[in-house]
Amino acid sequence: MNAIYLYCRPGFENECAAEIQEKAGWNEIYGFIKLKKNQGLVEFHVYDASQVDVLMQKLPLTRLIFTRQWFAAIGEPLELPEYNRVEAICEALGDEFHYEDLRVETLDTNDGKALSKFSRKLSVPLRQALRKQGVLAAKEQAEHTRGATNLHALFFSGQLVQLGYSYIANSSIHPMGIARLKFPSKAPSRSTLKLDEAFLYFIPRDEWDTRLASGLNAVDLGSAPGGWTYQLVRRGMMVKAVDNGPMADSLMETGQVKHYQLDGFKFRPSKKNNYWLVCDMIENSTRVAKLMASWIVDGDCKEAIFNLKLKPGKNRYQQVMKNLAQIKDVLSDNDVWYEMYAKHLYYDREEVTVHVRVLNQR
Repeated sequence: MNAIYLYCRPGFENECAAEIQEKAGWNEIYGFIKLKKNQGLVEFHVYDASQVDVLMQKLPLTRLIFTRQWFAAIGEPLELPEYNRVEAICEALGDEFHYEDLRVETLDTNDGKALSKFSRKLSVPLRQALRKQGVLAAKEQAEHTRGATNLHALFFSGQLVQLGYSYIANSSIHPMGIARLKFPSKAPSRSTLKLDEAFLYFIPRDEWDTRLASGLNAVDLGSAPGGWTYQLVRRGMMVKAVDNGPMADSLMETGQVKHYQLDGFKFRPSKKNNYWLVCDMIENSTRVAKLMASWIVDGDCKEAIFNLKLKPGKNRYQQVMKNLAQIKDVLSDNDVWYEMYAKHLYYDREEVTVHVRVLNQR
């Protein structure tokens, strides 16, 4: 099989497909796409089967905006008997290859959710059988050797499964690439989950004590009623919340928030002591990109997380790439050294979350 399976948000299959074709092409790897709308799945069939593994290692998953998780297919989709499904999967895999962990998955659709109970029930005996066969590691490892792989079993139904593999070092740690977060009861809006997921995705856990530390200064543009401010406050930061709308009383009572009733495009801090800038304003993405770049160039923050709202239509991927290029051009023209990543996160809908970190500024 010469296919790579990519998970995305249902409804964004075209964006996921356009991106993998373009970025594979940058690596001189070419193929064609198969997809069904609103299934959250894209198949990229590579013309040269030997290039599938090359792409799975060479192209960082973190550089794919619309792909949550991916795996290289092993053979064609496997038809399963009504009984002895575990034995059929074990027989199809053989014992030639060895995997560190098993990911039993379904699509992020209503049909997929209906299958989740079945897949969870099957995962235990399947894991045990694969370990007994020597295909799966005896137990999960805290650290993995270079080139270690996950085994994927994507169930389309109780009688059809696609097997595949991904490299642990170049795949999502979350099942299906989805970080399931619990909505905090004290947060004033569900938008809080977007920033919570962004911190989880963009900031390595071993750096939280410095980059998400208590006492840092932060600015939240378009803050009301305080969903994103809540994530900053709960980490002990001091926040300048900028919005014409009212902030939640619970946040103001913490003593960590100063509310500026201003347009987020007109506010600038009087001191250059702000580490974080966050922004979830419902505004034109080109205008937001320009604003974020200017804050970074002017030294008004060290790191920024912001959302670029997507216009409905066929060119959402091109729109994101144009906005990111706009930011890159401004930072490069001003000799700012930086790293920038963008992701269509699980709690995003019609937007892409971008993270920019200043590494050095001349």
